[in-house]
Amino acid sequence: MKYSILPKTNIKVSKICLGTMTFGNQNTETEAFKQLDYALSEGVNFLDTAEMYPVPATPKTSGATSTIIGNWLKKSGKRDQVIIASKIIGRSSDYSAHIRTTALSGNSIQEAVDKELKRLQTDYIDLYQIHWPERDTNTFGTRDYKHNPDDFWKDNFHEVLTKLDDQIRAGKIGYVGMSNEKAWGAMRLLEESKAHSLPRMRTIQNAYCLINRAFEGDMAEISMREDLGLLAYSPMAFGVLSGKYIKGTATDKSRLNLFPRFSRYSSTSCTEATKKYLKIAEENNMTLAQMSLAFVNQQPFVTSNIIGATTMAQLKENIDSIHVTLSNDIMEQINAVHAEIPNPAV
Repeated sequence: MKYSILPKTNIKVSKICLGTMTFGNQNTETEAFKQLDYALSEGVNFLDTAEMYPVPATPKTSGATSTIIGNWLKKSGKRDQVIIASKIIGRSSDYSAHIRTTALSGNSIQEAVDKELKRLQTDYIDLYQIHWPERDTNTFGTRDYKHNPDDFWKDNFHEVLTKLDDQIRAGKIGYVGMSNEKAWGAMRLLEESKAHSLPRMRTIQNAYCLINRAFEGDMAEISMREDLGLLAYSPMAFGVLSGKYIKGTATDKSRLNLFPRFSRYSSTSCTEATKKYLKIAEENNMTLAQMSLAFVNQQPFVTSNIIGATTMAQLKENIDSIHVTLSNDIMEQINAVHAEIPNPAV
């Protein structure tokens, strides 16, 4: 395994992070325990969860993922061997109204942290992230920003950082990060913390993969100049970048067959780009999954690559990607496809 330092801390995290949003839905607790045991045995020490997991989010399953992780921590006694990242949802929508309907505030943050600590059966969370912006902005695959003059959001960055600081001072969380954030929000949070000596965002968890390289725009410069590490999620584009949907080998239990609503990576242009990437991988004696993950692993702004799997075979292939290094020639071929079909999933 290879490791990175969580920006501006002394915490060493594995370059591969185990994403767990399938635990409690696509994966049973027994299967989750096997994944956790195997990942740890391969040097993975970084786990990512959230209060709303598993996905798709429902009132019935909310928090189940962290509960499973907590049960594993209790059974294994290995809390001191892992770094745990979790997330609090931003402004609620119909999709997540079962969690809360109020904006982030001191009460909601404290309540969310306490509930997550109970689920995880631990007394601290290493990295606590804001899951998405509360304001109206173009997240989750929306290409362009369109201003909404009727957005009821009021700038509450100072209050949120202050209340997160309370949780840090109480010893309940170690560091903070953001997720699904845009350039404006990222810089506002960084500047707010600098101006008022409040907790500094250490990481940003955004989607990043071969067919969604939008992070390489404004956010990559912020990441490099401000030392804000990317925790890349959906590096396999919901399994599209395994090639199984192109080859027709996806099972009935695959994510997109179970949940067709997640169509972000299934457009005609995404499929066309994926076919081209598959050709490059096969011509260089790699699986598309290996090439896709290796591409993310070696980006200079990536602190950790959040992989997810529903089978042990997938998990092993994903973790093994850490041993693959893409040559300059392969990178040039990849970039040629990107130039022809840029960011089809955005």
